[in-house]
Amino acid sequence: MKTKKLLILVISYWLLIIGLSGCATVPTREVLPTYNLNGTNYFSLVSLCNLKNIEWEYDVFSRRVTLTKDSHRINLMVGEKIALVDGLPQYLKHPVDLYQGAVVIPARFKEEVIDSLFKETLPSYRPPLVSINIKKVVIDPGHGGNDPGAIGRLGLREKDVALDVAKRLDRLLKLQGLDVVLTRSSDRFIPLSTRVDITRRAQPDLFISIHANANRVRGLSGFEVYYISSGIDDFKRARETALEENLHLAGSCFASSSLYLKATLWDMIYNYNRAESIELGRAICRAVDRNLDTRIIGIKGANFHVLRGEYIPAVLVEMGFLSNYNEERMLKNSYYRQRIAESIADGLTNYGRECALAEREK
Repeated sequence: MKTKKLLILVISYWLLIIGLSGCATVPTREVLPTYNLNGTNYFSLVSLCNLKNIEWEYDVFSRRVTLTKDSHRINLMVGEKIALVDGLPQYLKHPVDLYQGAVVIPARFKEEVIDSLFKETLPSYRPPLVSINIKKVVIDPGHGGNDPGAIGRLGLREKDVALDVAKRLDRLLKLQGLDVVLTRSSDRFIPLSTRVDITRRAQPDLFISIHANANRVRGLSGFEVYYISSGIDDFKRARETALEENLHLAGSCFASSSLYLKATLWDMIYNYNRAESIELGRAICRAVDRNLDTRIIGIKGANFHVLRGEYIPAVLVEMGFLSNYNEERMLKNSYYRQRIAESIADGLTNYGRECALAEREK
């Protein structure tokens, strides 16, 4: 009898829910990511700005945030409980904060200030990365496990920053509807042959390997992208550079347990579509130049002979030099790593649009 009564209650409950939510014409609002920090609800600032078409800037070093739209301007600082709203001080009950490297703001400040000042607008449509020929991407985080890659003076290991940026890029691309395969998703060593097998089985449309640089010249800095080159001189120079990095840095704070460092991983991009790889590399460099205050070294060619038969655009990204103190400090910052991932994703998006445009013009 009790079982029957319980069943009736459950059925009634679900009928009530269906009745309340069954109208298909009721509009739904976009749900902003919400986080609970120390008992207080926070909203993602980036998501909020995207929803309301608010222009925003964040200085990593001063931790200052600026929001602008129309004639209004809001100045915030991470960790502080005060804001300048159109030049007038506004006190917050809870401070602006960071969650997983991203700026978040208290729900009350959003509701009382931002919602009243910046009226919600329909988000602009952003064409997906997927073009006719781009549906799957392989992301290869360099090094891993007993191979730390380069290590900076502050202790940042290449394998860690590469994996972190790769995971962030993975999430961003999946949000655009792409199928993404990571050659490694944890701190473990993946042999070159296994990375090759993963890529071949995945049959991707794009391949991108994520790395951080190192050089005995500690003042060297910048962002660069490698693509496959057909010149034997390029091959020799790139191989010698990689070996030189490892030999000169061995035993120092930049030591790597991998004999070949990037050289063995650069081998993976052999015989990929060279012309398209160049365009992909350029698109990534342009996006990074727009979004980040960093020196753009540009794109370079290297020619190695391991992976054959897969004709797809493939690049290797060097995010910055761990041997450079300032760049290592930036790469330690999770917000900066998020911006790198977003910039690479923007580069892939722009490349995808160019591919779609080229297809339509044929």
